[in-house]
Amino acid sequence: MAGAGTTIPSRAGVGLKACHYHDILGDKPDIGWFEVHAENFMGAGGPPHAYLSTIRASYPLSLHGVGLSIGGIEDLDLDHLDRLKALVDRYQPALFSEHLAWSSHRTAFFNDLLAVPYTDETLDLVCAHVDQVQSHLNCKMLLENPATYVVFETSTYDEVDYLSEIARRTGCGLLLDVNNVYVSCINHGRDAADYIDRFPAAAVGEIHLAGHGEDRDDEGERLLIDSHDRPVIDPVWELYGRTLARTGAQPTLIEWDNNIPEWSELFAQAHLANSVMTRTLQNCRSPHVA
Repeated sequence: MAGAGTTIPSRAGVGLKACHYHDILGDKPDIGWFEVHAENFMGAGGPPHAYLSTIRASYPLSLHGVGLSIGGIEDLDLDHLDRLKALVDRYQPALFSEHLAWSSHRTAFFNDLLAVPYTDETLDLVCAHVDQVQSHLNCKMLLENPATYVVFETSTYDEVDYLSEIARRTGCGLLLDVNNVYVSCINHGRDAADYIDRFPAAAVGEIHLAGHGEDRDDEGERLLIDSHDRPVIDPVWELYGRTLARTGAQPTLIEWDNNIPEWSELFAQAHLANSVMTRTLQNCRSPHVA
């Protein structure tokens, strides 16, 4: 079992769900780490904090934010930042991450992570927000590439170039969600392998893997939905191996937020991620045979 600490090992972890608390505390599984959505633990106390504190004593932890609206045009919510700071101080997570997206406008809050047009204007705003978060929390953050369903005619940056520039300007790291890459590239008719090959590998501090749903749009074309409600599919595993060949071993999260399975199935997905990581790195180290 991994010991608790201020670093996360380069192996698979899973999202911590309440329905698995007793399995985890009873079995003490050999899992690399756990990740939680920060907004689920912004209350002062109660059973969620009691369980999280106990699990945090034995495993490394990552905090993943979903509510900062970093891509929004308005100022960040200082009360929200203060609550995040309290969580960071309390649990000392090894990683904190958020999304390249917006989810609020004035007093309205949306239950979605909405796309950002990639322009010089939004780049300046996002960089300012990332700088503010890192300064307020006194830690380096990771910014996650989004799953998108629309593209903006006003965009003047490719997504990889946009994320690269944010990392360069702010010094933040990047959370590479491989499933999001696959979903977005299928939705927009782009090459997922090319996206991975151009991504700034040195900035990657964490990888996400997840399952997704599939539908058809009004023209009958494939439309993938980042649903986090089923196992990772083979093409995403293949992209994951391609990613690791560039980045080396990385902390890798299995995200499964809806239709949550039994602990054994979630644990098996983490085990598979570790197997892909081991096999990929062994292949990268093996000499080529003429």
